[in-house]
Amino acid sequence: MAHSFPGKVAIVTGASSGIGLAVAEQLVAAGAKVALVARTRSKLEEAAARLGDNAAAFPLDVTDFAAAARLPGEVVARFGGLDILVNNAGLNHRGSILDVTAQQLADVITTNLTAPIYLTRVCAEHLRAGGAVVNVASLAGMVPVPHEGAYSASKAGLRAFTKVITEDLAERGIQVSSVCPGPVDTGFFGDIDTVPDLVFSQPMSSAAEIADAVLACIASGTPEVAVPSMSGKLATLGYLFPALARGLRPMLEKRGAANKKRYKETKKL
Repeated sequence: MAHSFPGKVAIVTGASSGIGLAVAEQLVAAGAKVALVARTRSKLEEAAARLGDNAAAFPLDVTDFAAAARLPGEVVARFGGLDILVNNAGLNHRGSILDVTAQQLADVITTNLTAPIYLTRVCAEHLRAGGAVVNVASLAGMVPVPHEGAYSASKAGLRAFTKVITEDLAERGIQVSSVCPGPVDTGFFGDIDTVPDLVFSQPMSSAAEIADAVLACIASGTPEVAVPSMSGKLATLGYLFPALARGLRPMLEKRGAANKKRYKETKKL
């Protein structure tokens, strides 16, 4: 579905690649002005140049809270207002918690949960009535994924934060949504061999499909969207009925292992 956001101004984090870049591209195509936020200046500036005058690069690390506090004012000074915030930047260190450091676990929580909370709060002072906040969570935040403990915790926390602040920001005419993707065909996987087979048990989405869901939430205010939808229903069942999840896990892991093997062959990994 085509959306139109003429005159709207958006901040999108993690916008140098993957889901964030796809969201920025679709927002610009829909008439919005977009502040692209990520750590890598060169990639951001390249994307902003390609997207034209309605896009600008704002290089920063979302865990740099001093820089994040300045960001909304800088965007308002550049584009004249602020209407949309998409918290998309993410980090994952996979494996047993005994195989990663305490600092790595803390970094996942800081990037995926603390930073979106902080940025939402500092942007709340600037978001205009009729605006929207969309937090990109995960199916792993709906039902925990083995060997992704901190990631699952961070995304579950982000979903909880989203639900709670919906009422807070409604007082200012701002709607809040979360989008929960399953596996997405981007560079976020990193070393594919470290990705749990269970992740690949669900259908793969493209970054553009997740961006479609983000823009649909901005347009409609739908509280939460899982992509794929059926995977979201399965995750909900797994959360509500842990015994069912344990029973299905071997079958899902077997299917995921086969899917991961095909994915590696297709990508020549």
